[in-house]
Formats: sequence, C-alpha cells, structure tokens
Amino acid sequence: MAAPKKGRSASAQSKPWRSLALILIAIVGLTGGMFLSGHTTPRLGIDLAGGTSIMLQAKADQGSAINKANMDTAVEIMNRRVNGLGVSEAEVQTQGDRNIIVNIPKGINSKEARAQVGTTAKLYFRPVLASEPSGAAASGSPSPSASGSPAASPSASASASASASASASASASAGEKASSSTSPSASATSQGRAVTDALKADSTPSPSTSASASASPSASAGGTTTGEAALQAKYAALDCSKRSQRAGLGDGVKPGDTTVACGDIDGVWYKYLLGPAAVDGTEVDEAKAVYDTQGAAGWQVDMKFDSKGAKKFADITGQLAQNQQPQNQFGIVLDGEVVSSPYVSSSIAGGKAQISGSFQQEEAQNLANMLSYGALPLTFEEFSVQTVTAALGGDQLRAGLIAGAIGLGLVIVYLVAYYRGLSLIAIASLLVSAALTYVIMSLLGPTIHFALNLPAVCGAIVAIGITADSFIVYFERVRDEIREGRSLRPAVERAWPRARRTILVSDFVSFLAAAVLFLVTVGKVQGFAFTLGLTTVLDVVVVFFFTKPLMTLIARRKFFAGGHKWSGLDPKSLGAKPPLRRTRRPSGPAAGPVETKEA
Repeated sequence: MAAPKKGRSASAQSKPWRSLALILIAIVGLTGGMFLSGHTTPRLGIDLAGGTSIMLQAKADQGSAINKANMDTAVEIMNRRVNGLGVSEAEVQTQGDRNIIVNIPKGINSKEARAQVGTTAKLYFRPVLASEPSGAAASGSPSPSASGSPAASPSASASASASASASASASASAGEKASSSTSPSASATSQGRAVTDALKADSTPSPSTSASASASPSASAGGTTTGEAALQAKYAALDCSKRSQRAGLGDGVKPGDTTVACGDIDGVWYKYLLGPAAVDGTEVDEAKAVYDTQGAAGWQVDMKFDSKGAKKFADITGQLAQNQQPQNQFGIVLDGEVVSSPYVSSSIAGGKAQISGSFQQEEAQNLANMLSYGALPLTFEEFSVQTVTAALGGDQLRAGLIAGAIGLGLVIVYLVAYYRGLSLIAIASLLVSAALTYVIMSLLGPTIHFALNLPAVCGAIVAIGITADSFIVYFERVRDEIREGRSLRPAVERAWPRARRTILVSDFVSFLAAAVLFLVTVGKVQGFAFTLGLTTVLDVVVVFFFTKPLMTLIARRKFFAGGHKWSGLDPKSLGAKPPLRRTRRPSGPAAGPVETKEA
C-alpha cells in the first residue's frame, strides 16, 4: 500500500509546472474579463470617491409596525427607485432596527435621489368636492367661467390637462363667475356655501342628489356637523401659496376621510376639498412616462390598474361624470399633494388612465418611477446627511495606499533580512496575491456592487500579514527538516504536510472571524470583513498553487540545494548537525566495539 502512495507523491513533485500554469491561466483569464468589462479599477466607496450618505429613520404610520419585514420591503423599494434613476452604484441597506443608510456616489443628482428614496409615495384617487386658486392667484386674476372649459369626450377625460380642469373648476366651486371687483365678504360667503354644499353632496351616495346639492348655492350651512364646520373653516383659511400651511397638510389623514389638499398647477397653487379615496395607488399595476406625439399634452404618465383597481376606477369615473364641475373631477393625490385633477364626462373602463399636467420629462419619469415601485410601508424622515467631497475622498484614499505601501515595505524588509534568498519566493507570492485581489475587486464592482471603502483598505493591509504568515510557517518547517540533517529536496516535501495543516487551520480561523464580522455588522465594517475574508481565501489558493510548486522548483537549483549562505537555507547558519551513521557490527564472538563516524 505504501508504494502507490510514494508514486503519486513523486508524480506530483515532478510536475509543479501544472499548478503554476493553472494559476497563471486564472490570472490571465480574470484580467481579460476585467478589461472586457471596462472596469479596470475597483469601484470606490463614498468615503474614498466622494458622494452623499443619507440616514433615514423609520416612523410608524397608521398602524404600520417597524419590523424586519417592513424594513426589508422599504430597502427593496428604495433600491428599485434609485436604480430606476440609473444610479446602480448607490447602496441601500439597513442599520439597526429602524435606520436605513443610502449611499449615493458622486456624479449623481443627490437632491433628486434624496427625494426619491425618502418619499412615501402614497397615492390615492379622490373625488374633488371643491377647488379654487389659493393665495395671490385667487385675488389677483378673475377665474374663467365653467362654459370656457373644453368639451369633454371619453378620450379627453382620461388625459385631460390638470391645468385646464383645475382652472375650469375654480368658478364652478364658487357657484358663480368671479371677478376682480368682487368684495372679499361676498367671495367668502359664496365659498362657504360651496364647501357646505360639497360636504352635503359627499355624504349623499346618489350622483343625482350630489349634482342637485352642488347646484343649490342657497343651501343653508345651519345643518352642518361640527366636523364639517371645522373642515369648512380649514378650507376657507387655507393659503396653499404658503409653504408653512402646506407642510404636514395630509399628516394623519386616513383614506376614508374627507380632507383638504394643495396642488401646484402650472405654477399656480390651488386648494382642494377632497372626498374619501375611491382608488388606492397600490392598485396601480404599471406606470410609465411617455411623450404625447399626437397632441399637445407633452409628457404624461400612463397608468394601468389591476383588475380590482380597474373596476373601482370605472365606478368612480361613472359617478363623477354625472356631476357638475368641479365635482366631475377626481384629484390624483400623491403624499398629500394633488398632482393632477382631470375631469371626466363618462365612465373610463379598460383599467387604463393617464396623468398629465404640463410635466417636464424628469418630473414625469420620477412620478412613474414612484408609482411603479410602490409605496413604502413606513414613513421615513432624514436623520442625518453627510456629504464627502471628491478632494477629501482622494486624501483618504492616498493615506490608505501610503499605509499599505509602508506595511508591505516593512514585511519585505523583514523577509529579506531574515530569509534572504527565500524572500524572493515570498515577494513573488505576495505580488501574485495582490494581483488576484486587485482583479477580483475590480470585477466585483459591476457584478455585486462591491465598493472599496476605507475599512476595506484596512482589511487588505491586514491581509498582507496573514499572507506573509503562511509563507513563514512553511519556510520554518523546511528549515526544521534541514536542521535534522536532511537535504533540501526531501526537506521541502516532508515539511509540506505539517505546514499545510497549520496554514489551513490558521486561515480557517481568520475566515471564520471575517464571516461572523460580516454577518453581525452593518455599514462600512462589512467592507473590512469582506476584504479580510476574500484575501484569506486567496492566501490558501496562492500557497497551494504558487508558493509550494515554486519551492519544489528552487529545491532543484544548486544555489538553494547546495545551501549557499545567501539562500537562507545554509545548514551551518541554521545550526544543523550532520546525521550519525554506524558501521555494521562484525558477526561472531570476536566482535569488538565499533567507533561511530561522521557522515
């Protein structure tokens, strides 16, 4: 049984070129893949390349619990939103139990990305009960009459301009044609009547009753409830042109509540009295920004509802079509703000609708992006925003590279001083390990979005010592064999099994520590753990497929095999004692003592 084992060992020893060729092919293949991918340098993190880091803190909203499921869902939605902007380099990850970190690299519109990731995107389709210009627009210009509105048609109602419908609804909500000479008291009186009638109409399920209620400006407000009176007062006092009054307007409002809202239509702020939500934004199956090449609508958002939403949308548009303006409009409310309020003249079936309102391309794409990727299950607020300039990131990268170069230089000096000729093998192995690490990190950037941050650089510096430690273990085993009197070639092979076990155990412990650190930490510390684990695996590969075969080859060279004093394997310098050899004892009773001789 021993003979075949020796034969296999001898075959492996005689063909070290196979292992060297294998690792060379791997390096060439990975390098070729790196150049073909177009990513010839590792992707840098925010702290090295510059960019913006945003920490968002979750807040429970309307009974939504802050748990792992909701946080993971929020991270997934934010990732899709940011990727929808073409920001594939951004990172979104949880930190702790209620925080989410969003890292946006330089070159990306951080303001736009901040608005995308933090917006809850709660969308509702609410019937409009009353609407009119707010602030300076309400008193500075006359409102157009209802007769000036464009003719309604099934196709036009689905893509009606928000500006046209909103301006046309201003006079209808007041119940009469307004003019700049109308006294404030008269305006306030008609406004109060309109709101009261609208609230009464909203409480009446029949469309005909709703229409008649809206058409009777003489209706008395005496029968209003306390809640209706408070809502009427809130609507009358609302000035949407003031940011302070718009802020938090929809906070705490439930889908089934009647509420007030604001909307910016072509640069003019309108205030709205809206009924309970008829369709939820979660029932939007798909939304995309398109440019209307046939008409003058410009950029608009095409929506497609699911089966449940399509039925609801057909029902509500059928009811609204029987009302007078502005109660034949529905407000598309996104996060408490009316983004569009088109009117309808007939039921819109088919589960498709359009939002138009003089959108710019970017605005339409952002709206479609948020509608497509859904609403966040929780409300988030910005906890902190940190911006790192490219100059500061460059300084930190330079400092990290200098630290790595100093560490590598000190290791090389030690290897040369202590191991002399053997240091050439160690230096060559370090270079191979560095090349593999660089190429793999460059490839991991576009594949798994790995970013080299400052802790990751620290992990690479620590890996220099781990890799050098493996060489030292092997070299010392070889030297031990030489001290026992063996020549270099058998010493290299006998030392390998013991050194291999020690190297594997040591690297396993390092890899286990890196894996645990990666799993239990978040943020930048994971970069350190990932780099440490990667370089530990590469250390095993380099030692097995490069260092050991190279040692087998140099053992055949006279400079090393002969024990030159600069080879690092000089038996005299190592304190090796020559092996003792005994002569055969002569047979027979006359055999006397035999002197020992040095070999």
